Amino acid sequence: MTNKTQTGKKLVIVESPTKAKTISNFLGKEYKIESSYGHVRDLPKSKLGIDVENSFAPSYIVPVKAKKRVNELKKLAEKSDEVILASDEDREGEAIAWHIANILNVKEAKRIVFHEITKSAIEEAIKSPRGIDMSLVDAQQARRILDRLVGYELSPFLWKKVFRGLSAGRVQSVAVRLIADREKEIAAFKPQEYWSITALLSSANDKEKVFEAKLYKKSGKVIDKLEVKNEKEALEITKTLEGAEYKVAELTSKEVKRTPGAPFTTSSFQQEASNKLRYSSKQTMMLAQQLYERGYISYMRTDSVNLSRESVSAAKDYISKNIGEKYSLGEPRFFKGKAKGAQEAHEAIRPTDPFRTPDSLKNELDPKQFKLYDLIWRRFIACQMQPAVFNATTADISAKDAIFRANGSTLLFDGWLKIYPSKFSETILPELKQGQKLDLNELKKEQHFTEPPPRYSEATLIKAMEEHGIGRPSTYAPTIATIQARNYVGKNEQRRFVPTETGMLVNDLLVEHFPQIVDVGFTAKMEEDLDKIAEGKAQWVPVLKDFYHPFHDNLLKKEKEVTKLKVEEMTEELCANCGKPMMIKHGRFGKFLACSGFPDCKTTKALKKDPPKQIGLKCPKCVEGDVIEKRTRRGKLFYGCSQYPKCDYASWENPLEKKDN
Repeated sequence: MTNKTQTGKKLVIVESPTKAKTISNFLGKEYKIESSYGHVRDLPKSKLGIDVENSFAPSYIVPVKAKKRVNELKKLAEKSDEVILASDEDREGEAIAWHIANILNVKEAKRIVFHEITKSAIEEAIKSPRGIDMSLVDAQQARRILDRLVGYELSPFLWKKVFRGLSAGRVQSVAVRLIADREKEIAAFKPQEYWSITALLSSANDKEKVFEAKLYKKSGKVIDKLEVKNEKEALEITKTLEGAEYKVAELTSKEVKRTPGAPFTTSSFQQEASNKLRYSSKQTMMLAQQLYERGYISYMRTDSVNLSRESVSAAKDYISKNIGEKYSLGEPRFFKGKAKGAQEAHEAIRPTDPFRTPDSLKNELDPKQFKLYDLIWRRFIACQMQPAVFNATTADISAKDAIFRANGSTLLFDGWLKIYPSKFSETILPELKQGQKLDLNELKKEQHFTEPPPRYSEATLIKAMEEHGIGRPSTYAPTIATIQARNYVGKNEQRRFVPTETGMLVNDLLVEHFPQIVDVGFTAKMEEDLDKIAEGKAQWVPVLKDFYHPFHDNLLKKEKEVTKLKVEEMTEELCANCGKPMMIKHGRFGKFLACSGFPDCKTTKALKKDPPKQIGLKCPKCVEGDVIEKRTRRGKLFYGCSQYPKCDYASWENPLEKKDN
């Protein structure tokens, strides 16, 4: 650094004020902890900012909102003996550290990383600083440049060929494709009829206890789920069983152990928060960031299920002392990761101190933070507890040449279920003995139809993205938020993703003309290349070249070949201002009416909408209006009062469901 005045102070720079405040509790007076308030440099918004002819050199600028803070940090750095960069441990954090070091002209940056913000972790990190890991920085730069190239070159193409306001992105377009492809599968699905045959049986000793046994075999052949195709076939089977004697042919009973799930990765964490708490992935990550920065949980962007020896030892101690010795494991349980490209040096998401129970933090956390911490804490403690033990009974019951099967299950020991409740059902069979005759109460035949694959929820979309290797822990939530904000997908009443007309239009165009951009395998390969750059096994410039030149050449070709899609539709309605016909046009947020005399006449108006759907409940606030389904400008469903603006009642959740609960 230049013009430095010795002050004896060591400047520690982190990204956020909350993180700075937490760390300041653990370091002495010789340290001054300051925040950069996020990114201090980025690519410009007004232009591409990448020299594609000169090894993709990026032109970084200091955003206007960051200039004041950067100047303050420069002055502090000049007065400090040492500058220590303590941004997050992932690629994004490494890049922030590198940008700060460049701006502050720090020649030999001291970089510290930690999985959690605790006294011991910070003190350990301070003892063992390292330099900036340029492989991680290069991986982040490569991702940023790739995304900028696709966004800035492909979006204008969509404006010309479809309509203005559209955008394309390297990962977001693949996520939209998953949702659009699923919608096409559902539309093309043809339900298949099948029938099940169930015997309702009881024993002579206990006629009140009726249990079910499903047809399992006929003439020695196992009956497949779809085997009985129609009522005629079902009747034929039931007819052959008239007057049959039902007898217990075989009885087996065994103990079944159910082990707990692994501690949370970012993906499993977002899925569980969506399923159990109904939090969006964006909300989950925002709340987790707050918990991490206050020192309550370990770093929340991770694809690793690793746990430190210290953390599992502390969990064992807590379980033995507070839950009971019989719930504690003799040896700690470690897990093996399944995620593609998982970085095993990182740790799973866990509480920093198992003895800091959710109840002990009830007054320190807001209700949403509390629920999320409770989820993390319980999952971590449960993963170090004994398995749950069930007694599983199978009874095969013979009737002529048929075998019916009844399954029973009872909980013998709750184990980890004591802390982390999970769905299971107990089915208790009456006491049965081999060779015992049973009474048939009813032989039931039921019609069923196969169902189409379900639409993606946030949880199942994240799971699919992870399984396909699309994106990484840091990108799941922003990708899902972006495709909704761009109005490419919306959520239906069941909170499942449905592509909008615009989303389908753009997806079909990209699939036809830019198949690689929306190809799941190609995008996953790109992620693997970025991982290799992060590991120092590949150089970032050749990876960009291999992608960009074929992409750019194809774009130039398609600009000449592809004609503008006709997405406008003339109507019989006349413009109130000039008398010319009005036409239906597409905009970023859906269809609207515009004058065909544009640009001379700029009249626009909203399309007439169907009357709002009532849910059959009076407004809980004013009691006069009815609760109706409404949508935000971005298409998100919510529930409001029909008397608005007189009554401002609004809820994201269906009040009928709240009432039922």
